[in-house]
Amino acid sequence: MTDSAALVRPDRRAELAAGLARVRARIADACAAAGRDRAEVTMIAVTKTYPAADVVALAGLGVTDVGENRDQEAAAKAGEVAAAGVTPRWHFIGRLQRNKVKSVIRYADVVQSVDSVRLASALDVAATAGRDRPLDVLVQVSIDADPARGGTVPDSADPDVGLGPVAAAVAAAPGLRLAGLMAVAPLGWEPERAFDRLAAVAAAFRSDHPQAVALSAGMSGDLEAAIGHGATHVRVGSALLGMRPTLR
Repeated sequence: MTDSAALVRPDRRAELAAGLARVRARIADACAAAGRDRAEVTMIAVTKTYPAADVVALAGLGVTDVGENRDQEAAAKAGEVAAAGVTPRWHFIGRLQRNKVKSVIRYADVVQSVDSVRLASALDVAATAGRDRPLDVLVQVSIDADPARGGTVPDSADPDVGLGPVAAAVAAAPGLRLAGLMAVAPLGWEPERAFDRLAAVAAAFRSDHPQAVALSAGMSGDLEAAIGHGATHVRVGSALLGMRPTLR
């Protein structure tokens, strides 16, 4: 066991347990309100800026899925957590540069932020060479069709960033498995409007890719709206772990 596991302070574990109970209750209430089975929704604990000890503690509390945004932090943290004997399902959820794919495929079980054919191709090459099984991929969608913030553009035939071309590239890649879609509500949009739009995009997408049913949407402030519109995964940071330490 590493120091990460040994140094989970009892008071911090209690804080995390309380946060987890609150978030689980919110998810259960949102599922009940939407007439959905609670088992349909997976919570991803977004642990960027938090230490490996928090991941170890969360795993001990039954959390199975963990999300990270930056490769430099995530790679080191995943190594510490593995050394502590803990094996969560790691989701890479931040914008991914092609020069980081060889690192990311070593620890990530899922990459949620694929938003171009070029990135899909780079991931495929790295995953084929560096993994013994395909890498699960979610194609990121830009709900407001503004690619400046990341995400493929629905209803676009752009050969690199159109949703259709990117999804087709992932589906055809032997090193990847197309699992579904991911999106973030655009700044300034009401969550209900954003996730209603996303639900329509997801329905059309599933008509072409019926096995790709994952829909990652919703965070601490809007998970209820996301669940009400079909999210299968919600990404929760501050509501679970508290206010983030300041990024340096």
